[in-house]
Amino acid sequence: MAVKVLIKRKVADKQASELEGLLRKMRVMTLSQKGYVSGETFTRLDEPGVSMVISTWQSLDDWRAWTLNKERITIQEEIDKLLGEPTQYEIFENI
Repeated sequence: MAVKVLIKRKVADKQASELEGLLRKMRVMTLSQKGYVSGETFTRLDEPGVSMVISTWQSLDDWRAWTLNKERITIQEEIDKLLGEPTQYEIFENI
């Protein structure tokens, strides 16, 4: 069953362009992952620096496999260091 992963991040304005570059790298890698369906990136209009990605995967197992990808882990660590806090994930499935 398909799952949607909401990925929330908040970054200071001065680091926004660096975050954008890391997210692009992540997106390119995601496109070739087994089970990846789609992704959309949003920014909050009322709160600068806050972004959300909605990522769709064929299954929870496909998402979990992606989270264990070594290259992804490296980029995610860079992102979290830039943010100064861990990225927030919420996982949902269709009912």
